[in-house]
Amino acid sequence: MTPRTAHAAGRAARKTHATRRKPAGGRDRGGPLCCPVVATRAPSQLPIDEVLGDIVAALQRSPCAVVEAPPGAGKTTRVPLALLQAGLAGGREILVLQPRRLAARMTAARVAESLGEPLGATVGYQVRFESAVGPETRLRFITEGLLGRKLHADPQLRDVGVVVLDEFHERHIDGDLGLALLRALQRGARPDLKIVVMSATLDGAAVAAYLSEGAATECARITSAGRMFPVAIEHLGEPNELHSGVLRALAKLVDEGLDGDVLVFLPGAREIARAAETCAGFAAHHGLQVFPLHGELPPAEQDLAVRPCPQRKLILSTNVAETSVTIDGIAAVIDGGLARVAAHDPWTGIPTLQLGKISRASAAQRAGRAGRTRPGRCLRLYAQHDHDRRPEHTPPEIHRVDLAGALLDLHAFGVAEPAAFAWFEAPPAAALQAGEALLRRLGAIDPAGRVTPLGRRMLAFPLHPRLGRLMCEGVDRGVPGLACGAAALLSERSIRPAGALASCDADADVLVDLADLEKLRRRGDERGLLPGPARRALQVRDQLLRALPHDSRDRSKELGIKEQEREDRLRMALLAAFPERVAQAREDVGGFRALALAGGGAARLGPGSVVRTAPWLLALEVEQRREADRGAQVLVRSACAIEPEWLIDQLCDEIEERDELQWNAARERVEGARELRYMGLLLERTTGAKLPPAASELLRTQALAAGPERFVGDPEALRGLMARSAFVAAHVPGAPVITEAVAREVLAELCEGRTSFAELRAADLYGQLLARVAGGGGLERLAPTHVQLPGGRRAAVHYEPDKPPWLASRLQDFFGMSRGPHIAGGKVPLVLHLLAPNGRAEQVTTDLAGFWDRHYPEVRKALMRRYPRHSWPEDPRTAAPPAPRR
Repeated sequence: MTPRTAHAAGRAARKTHATRRKPAGGRDRGGPLCCPVVATRAPSQLPIDEVLGDIVAALQRSPCAVVEAPPGAGKTTRVPLALLQAGLAGGREILVLQPRRLAARMTAARVAESLGEPLGATVGYQVRFESAVGPETRLRFITEGLLGRKLHADPQLRDVGVVVLDEFHERHIDGDLGLALLRALQRGARPDLKIVVMSATLDGAAVAAYLSEGAATECARITSAGRMFPVAIEHLGEPNELHSGVLRALAKLVDEGLDGDVLVFLPGAREIARAAETCAGFAAHHGLQVFPLHGELPPAEQDLAVRPCPQRKLILSTNVAETSVTIDGIAAVIDGGLARVAAHDPWTGIPTLQLGKISRASAAQRAGRAGRTRPGRCLRLYAQHDHDRRPEHTPPEIHRVDLAGALLDLHAFGVAEPAAFAWFEAPPAAALQAGEALLRRLGAIDPAGRVTPLGRRMLAFPLHPRLGRLMCEGVDRGVPGLACGAAALLSERSIRPAGALASCDADADVLVDLADLEKLRRRGDERGLLPGPARRALQVRDQLLRALPHDSRDRSKELGIKEQEREDRLRMALLAAFPERVAQAREDVGGFRALALAGGGAARLGPGSVVRTAPWLLALEVEQRREADRGAQVLVRSACAIEPEWLIDQLCDEIEERDELQWNAARERVEGARELRYMGLLLERTTGAKLPPAASELLRTQALAAGPERFVGDPEALRGLMARSAFVAAHVPGAPVITEAVAREVLAELCEGRTSFAELRAADLYGQLLARVAGGGGLERLAPTHVQLPGGRRAAVHYEPDKPPWLASRLQDFFGMSRGPHIAGGKVPLVLHLLAPNGRAEQVTTDLAGFWDRHYPEVRKALMRRYPRHSWPEDPRTAAPPAPRR
């Protein structure tokens, strides 16, 4: 068929399609209830055709080109074919990278159909675990992630002449990494390799500059204006429920004279199923055939959504129809405004899809699907102000996903320092550090950044490095089949309905899930399961089994192991893959098991988990929720029981042996125990062991807080010793001084080897301090504690800071003395407090002789009147003092 006749056939098919449609309000009773798949040829003219010659010419001059064209311009189907027909691959293959499996398969089918060939001839596709290629295939559509695997198998891509990165504006991490690796290859071993980057909305200048940097020739940049008809946009506001909002929008379109197909954008398969159920009756009544379109459908059902149909179609699609797949005949778009975008579980690093609002650029692309061939309409299920507040573009995945897989690829290609790698857009430093730390913990790379033998084995599986480690560990422990099943479950959507409650108590959620999958496989029993995700998990498990090393595919040995032993081995393998996700169960709180997490933090075990009684477990799948009364909460959806001794056996480098010490205030002593901890979690505690040296440190802290006076029998004596030493130092330069700081220093020294206040008191702090200043008797000679008075009484000498030394005694005790006592070798007179018989001071003086001469006569008269029974001689210098009191 020539292009002209193909174009005519297309017009005839569209005309037939239009005549079979029933006007709004009625149903086409004569038409079939499902659409036949009819082989067609691509239309002869698409907007991109005008620049195909420019693209070919640019690549003949330069090894790189950037092609910018809006959705629906035909770049995905036409550009690769034009490159092939121009011979730019030089007899080698052309790889076309697609962001989604569905897009890779459907685009390959469409291009093959345009050639009148079956898939697997000139044109083929290859996605994870699935391919349709043959020895004659020269144009191969693949998902972005497969480029890395091809580079591992052949680092020079010797069988590839051109690589086309399609829909690069979606900025998936695999696309970013692929572009950087291809650029490095082109600058090295393959200068002849041609790179084409195609985008619908991304500014191509940045990509062109990146590919031109340091190159001999500048990267070409070709733009196709496309062809866009006006689209009338209405914002209907956010509905209470998305599926009911779709029905109301559909009814509005029909009531206002819908003439054509309707494309509805919904976040995922679950929302699509709900909307299909809600709209089924209305659609049937108005002659609309309902078609879902998402990646979980079988290929035949996906094809029905995009093929021409005699009836009007209501296509309920994920964002795959936003740019990757073009559907003819769309007259109106209903945009739910939501999508599930790639993210990663911050606890595991495993990729996930999170529900979120689309960007303004995505909203524009969705609306544009209604204006490809004629004026159209777009009804948005959100408000205008909501649209205006959304970001212009969705942030690139490199800023929001786990980088461990990409980093392992880089290390495998010999990049020891990923931070210095020539990224198209460098990832955040924190994300790089986290990814590197995880790879080291999993044993995938060594401290120098070299891939270990274990890391090479992990790369053999198209999985996140965690799950690659799970696969390797499962093989090593003799349970490869169970490991494949667990990896499939953890890499795909949950097979349980939302809100499902645990029906038993078991060792691991994945074990219960695997048992139910086996029932589904053997008997078709779908009870308690989501059929689509469950069958997908079975498919991935079977594909992983085929990816095992040949000597591990025979499961007879595994099945010969007792069931409990097999399950224990799988749980050990899961521990190797999730070593820092260990949790210790605490008490139950409000129906949830409270968990303490390794490394700090807390979580709750969700009601859907079957691990209800195990004290130790792994948090395999975690959800972060925000609750009004509790704030942010971490909920563990899938768990696995482990034994604490496994941590010691498998992860001994992470085990910390520490002595836990505490102060018993009542007993005034240090008490402690020997502890084994895993990332902060207590594994074992032994009391009664000999306390370590650190016990003295704790005693020292408590003793210094109590102060030195707590450890002497007479605190006043300690204060006196400090004052005496200060007095001596004031008169004898260089003499040692006992200060508060010195007392604390000696107290701290005495704590060494001791663990209680009682031991400290027995160590005689006062004696230790006295020994420091009493050497040679100088202290007692210069600053005595007592002086002998004439009557034989020993009077205590008082020393106080910033005061002269003094003593107090009865006035009569000084009879017989013409001069008061002196200290410091006779240099310093003591301040004398001369007391009356009642103990009150009659005079305070340092000049006893002057007192006798000037004041004593008057004092004597007064004392004689008050105390007539006491002797008050006229001449105190010669009088005998009274005997000391006993």
